[in-house]
Amino acid sequence: MTNPRPSDDLAPRILSGERRALARAVTLVESTRADHRAAATDLLEAVRGHGMQALRLGLSGTPGVGKSTFIESFGMMLVAQGLKVAVLAVDPSSTRSGGSILGDKTRMDRLSRESAAFIRPSPSLSHLGGVSRRTREAVSLCEAAGFDVVIIETVGVGQSETMVAEMCDLFVLLLAPGGGDELQGVKRGIMEIADLILVNKADGDLKPAAMRTVSDYSGALRLLRKRPQDPDGFPKALPVSAMDGGGLEAAWSEMQALAAWRKETGHWDARRAEQARHWFEEEVRARLLAQIWGDADMRARMADLGAAVGAGRISPDAAAAQVMAALEG
Repeated sequence: MTNPRPSDDLAPRILSGERRALARAVTLVESTRADHRAAATDLLEAVRGHGMQALRLGLSGTPGVGKSTFIESFGMMLVAQGLKVAVLAVDPSSTRSGGSILGDKTRMDRLSRESAAFIRPSPSLSHLGGVSRRTREAVSLCEAAGFDVVIIETVGVGQSETMVAEMCDLFVLLLAPGGGDELQGVKRGIMEIADLILVNKADGDLKPAAMRTVSDYSGALRLLRKRPQDPDGFPKALPVSAMDGGGLEAAWSEMQALAAWRKETGHWDARRAEQARHWFEEEVRARLLAQIWGDADMRARMADLGAAVGAGRISPDAAAAQVMAALEG
């Protein structure tokens, strides 16, 4: 008798909304063991199409802007409205152990105690942009478990904004109050993928500065070319306060309005289909690389060719062609 795979009992438990099963499933899809990868593939197929379409929110911002405080306040507001909220916080990884080092659960103490919430820090494992390769699979599992909103928090460095935009329905950029220098420091590319810019800390002595910052970004957004997936007025900048909850209801209302418009006009489904194709191609690339590095002869060939490229004895294109020829042979 063969031993059951780790995923054999997880699918029905996930579909019933069991958080412990969901946590086990996310651990399974993050594993790099070959048998776990096979089990994870089976599990994802088993739950595919049985869950719901959650609203996938990407959230990014520079360190210190208050992302965790915002997520907790925002999440608590959604839970109070009867919604189930999942938070996938992609942490920088320890270079020694590969483990997450920020500890988001300790920074979202109230939300982590809510039965309608699920918080999972995931190590980025040095993946480009700080987004774990398996984050998209964790999103699918959260949808299968019946969560209404899935928030993906990135470390806010490098290419993270672009990467998270490939797995989210709405992308939110959280910023702190600042002047013209702050505006100059935000790359145009990030502005172009943001659906909402939320200026945090719009309370107390910082409120006037926050309102000026909102005005600055609103002006900058008006200069950008209108995107076909946006109704009039989007993207837009709004003030929020994670400390006292100010502006959170208004921000949620704008998110819902934008999501509803995209669903009605077909942009939502088209974007989901485009994202699925993108991740299919990414998975093929990843598996090809795994096939190369998993073969001792191919690793040796790669090392030799890499040395030859570094020494200028062969061009990168010609070396890559040799690798592909070896795979085909």
